[in-house]
This record gives sequence, C-alpha cells and structure tokens, in this order.
Amino acid sequence: MIRKHTISFKHAFDGLVAALSTQPNYRIHLLLSALSLIGGLYFHITSIEFLIIGLLITMGLVIETVNTAVEETCDAIDVAIRPDIKVAKDTAAAAMLIFAIGSAILAGCIFIPRIIHAFL
Repeated sequence: MIRKHTISFKHAFDGLVAALSTQPNYRIHLLLSALSLIGGLYFHITSIEFLIIGLLITMGLVIETVNTAVEETCDAIDVAIRPDIKVAKDTAAAAMLIFAIGSAILAGCIFIPRIIHAFL
C-alpha cells in the first residue's frame, strides 16, 4: 500500500518537474508568487492576508497545472487544428485567465493601499 502511494507521489513530482521545465507561464507564476510573498513581508500584511495570498498562489499553480494537462492531452489526441480540441484548450486557458484577473484584483486590494501609503 505504501509503495503505491510512493509511486503516485513520484509521478506527481514528475508532473511538477515537467510543468516547471516546459511551461513559461508556470515559471512566471512562481516568480510573481515569490514577489507577492516578499511584498507581504515588506508591507507587513496580516496573517489572514498571507493566507489569502497563499491560497491564491496554490490555486493558480493548480489551475496552471490542469491547463497544461488539458493542452498536453489534446495534443496527444491530435496535433491538427480541430474545432473541438480548440474549444477544450481555449476554455482551459480561459480558466487560468479568469483566475489570474481575480487574483490580481484581490492582491491589488491587499497591496495597493500599502504601496500608496508607503510612497505618499
């Protein structure tokens, strides 16, 4: 039983490495996540705000990973441009876009007042 979980963990880790090594957006997300955490420390955001930022970071990585899985699966089915595959890939990308916009708004609500206060 433990061996099955170990193998599953290894496969999940392999997927994470694949996403990091092949997806530029994944690396951008990690960079922006690090900047958010550094900004949180610099501006002394509250524990609840750190939890919100942590949840946004985690959800963003999950959605980007699922988006990558959908794209790779679609490409494995057929590399030709097909309307059905285009819809699948576009809607997976749209999920990430919607999340990114929402995250930017929430992060802005946390950071913009502090940035304005720091520089005025």
